[in-house]
Amino acid sequence: VLCSAILSSYLLGERLNLLGKLGCMLSLVGSTVMVIHAPEDEEVTTLDEMSSKLKEPGFLAYAGILLALCFLFIFYLSPRYGHSNILIYLTICSVIGAFSVSSVKGLGIAIKGFFAGQPVLQHPLTWILVIILVASITTQINYLNKSLDIFNTSLVFPIYYVLFTTIVITTSIILFKEWVSMTVVDIIGTVCGFLTIILGVFLLHAFKDMDVSLGNLPQVLQSGQQVPVTRDDKNILIEVENSSITPEDKPKVFMIYT
Repeated sequence: VLCSAILSSYLLGERLNLLGKLGCMLSLVGSTVMVIHAPEDEEVTTLDEMSSKLKEPGFLAYAGILLALCFLFIFYLSPRYGHSNILIYLTICSVIGAFSVSSVKGLGIAIKGFFAGQPVLQHPLTWILVIILVASITTQINYLNKSLDIFNTSLVFPIYYVLFTTIVITTSIILFKEWVSMTVVDIIGTVCGFLTIILGVFLLHAFKDMDVSLGNLPQVLQSGQQVPVTRDDKNILIEVENSSITPEDKPKVFMIYT
């Protein structure tokens, strides 16, 4: 997350203000706290055990909710708000990530079984997981690229990291019933980590257009004036394209090829 923010600043000319950097740090801290307090995965060694886990009513209900949410975002919210709200495309990538991570977990078990001499290629779950993995990764790449085409890279990767981590941890807890072995301290730590992540995402998204840095922070606090707003070139072009300005009055963009 921090590397993407730094590299996008130097290589792509995209800025991440002081509040955005603070949001990155809070997101990393919250995710770390969640991972520390998350219990260990229940050991699953065979495809039959993995299959029984996937067939449990709790996980089937959870997967059904994720699919319904994904279809809602893809077919209804994405065409209407995808170009103006950064959370639309990234939510699709994160929700689909629950299926890709579960598939990778199952395929990892299949690979271990293959080298152990087990007939994993004859097991139907192996090929079902391969199909799910290919479909989920393709969808994630598609919508992640759409998000990167529109929004600031230094915002996309931190928010995507936070959403993806939260969905993956939740999926792991439900699939392997990790919440059964969680202590009160782990539950409190997980909740606090999640709230810290929410705060980090809020700082990243809510104040992304404000020109706040360590250099101008004292002047802003002393004067009490409104913080200047910086607009990303991608968002300016999109707003111009969607505005009601006549073609004659729209700003013209010239491309110079050398």
